[in-house]
Amino acid sequence: MSAVIQTHTGAAAARLPLVAGPAGRIVAWRDGVPVDAAHFLAHVAAVAERLPAAPNAVNLCDDRYHFLVAFCAVAWAGQTNLLPPSRAPQAVLDVMHAHPGCYAISDQTLELDPPNLWRLPDLDTLGAHLETFDVPHLPADRVVAIGYTSGSTGTPKANPKTWGSFSASTAKNAALLREFAGAPLNVVATVPPQHMYGMETSVLLPLLADVAIHAGKPLLPADVARALAAVPAPRLLVATPVHLRALVQAGIDLPPIAAVLSATAPLAADLAAAAEARFDTRVIEVFGSTETCVIAHRRTASDDAWQGYEGVELRPQPDGTQVDAPWFAAPVLLQDIVEILPKNAFRLCGRNADLLEIAGKRASLGDLTRRLLAIPGVEDGAMFQSDDDTAGVQRIAALVVAPGLTEAQILAQLREAIDPAFLPRPLRRVPRLPRNETGKLPRAALLAALRGAATITG
Repeated sequence: MSAVIQTHTGAAAARLPLVAGPAGRIVAWRDGVPVDAAHFLAHVAAVAERLPAAPNAVNLCDDRYHFLVAFCAVAWAGQTNLLPPSRAPQAVLDVMHAHPGCYAISDQTLELDPPNLWRLPDLDTLGAHLETFDVPHLPADRVVAIGYTSGSTGTPKANPKTWGSFSASTAKNAALLREFAGAPLNVVATVPPQHMYGMETSVLLPLLADVAIHAGKPLLPADVARALAAVPAPRLLVATPVHLRALVQAGIDLPPIAAVLSATAPLAADLAAAAEARFDTRVIEVFGSTETCVIAHRRTASDDAWQGYEGVELRPQPDGTQVDAPWFAAPVLLQDIVEILPKNAFRLCGRNADLLEIAGKRASLGDLTRRLLAIPGVEDGAMFQSDDDTAGVQRIAALVVAPGLTEAQILAQLREAIDPAFLPRPLRRVPRLPRNETGKLPRAALLAALRGAATITG
C-alpha cells in the first residue's frame, strides 16, 4: 500500500515551507547538472506517492540528492525519518527494533539488507513533473526526524526533531554562512547526511537557504578536489578535522573556496591555521550536538572563545551545561563544562565524562589526546578510559597510529608531556583508528580495537 501525501492537518500549529525560494532556485548539483526547486519537488512528490504505509522510515540513501528526496518524501507523507548513528548493520537493526513497523529506504546494495527494505526508484525514470510550483507546508510541531547520538560516550540516544526547530536552527546557520562566505553558496560535504552535522549543512541548508548541495560524499583529497571543481563559485566545504588534516597533508590544490566548516571533533588551532594558509580561505568551527544542533561558532585559527547564536542561553551546572533556546522543546543538559564570557561568548573547559582524577590529580582526556597528537611521528591517536579492572579502578588506554615509532618511544615522549599518573596503560600501535563516517570514535569501537591490538601484540 502506498502512503497518502499529507499536505494539511487539523492541527493549529504554524505551518512552514518544506522548500524555500522560487521555483528556479538551484537546490542540488547532480553530475554537474543543476536541479532547481521545481524539479526537486516533482521528484519528492513522485516518491512520496510510492512510499510504504508506515509511521517511520530509516533513511540509508548514500547519494546525497537521493537522501534529500527521500527525506522530504517521508516528511511530506507524514512519516518520520530515522537517522541511525551509522549505517553499520547492527546500528540499523537497533534503531529498527526500537521503532516497530518501520521500514528502510536505500539507493544501493547494502552489506546486509535490513528487514522491510524499500528500494528508492530510479528518479530519472519516474517522469515526475508538477502542474504548478505549489510548495508543501508542514506543521511546525511535526517530528520529521529522530537523530541518534554517535555513541562516543556510551549507548546512542534518540533525539526527536520537529520541522519548526529545524527551520529555526537552519536560519541561524544560514546567517552565519552569509557573514563568512556570502550567498548563494554551493556546498560540498564529506560527512554523511544521516549525522546531525551532515543533516544541518547538506540537507536543511539546501532546503531552507540560498544553498545548493553537491550530490556526492567525497572522502579522499583528490575526490574532494574534483567535487569542488564540479560546482561553481562561491564554494563552501563542509568537513571534519580528520578530513581537513588529510587535505592539508596531501598538499593538493583545491578550487577557490569561500570558507570551510568543521565539526564533530575538536579542531586544533594549528591545523585550522594551516588549512587557511594552504587554501587561502577561512575555517569556521561550529559547536553543537545531536540534541541541540549548532549553537555557536568560532574562527579557530584566531579565536579561543566560542560565539553563541543569538537566543541561545548557557547555564553551567555541576555535571555539565544546560542549554536553552526559543526553538527548543525543553532545555538540554550537555556534558561540556564551559566558562561564560561577556557578549554571549563562552570557553570550553572539557567534557564532564572526559575529566579524570587519579591520585588526587586532575586532567582531561581531550587535553591528554592533544598532547599525544603533538608528538612528532604520531599521525593519529586517542586516549580513553578502558574497562574497569577487578579493583574497580578506571585505567587510561591509548591507541596510536605512528608507523615510524615504537610503543616505548611514544611512552618516553609522553612522560615528558604529562603527569606519570595519566600515562596510558596499555598503549597500542594500530594501523588506523576505528573512526566512523564523521571521524568520531565510538567507545565500543575503541575498546574492541584495543582488545584486537592486545591479541596481535600480546
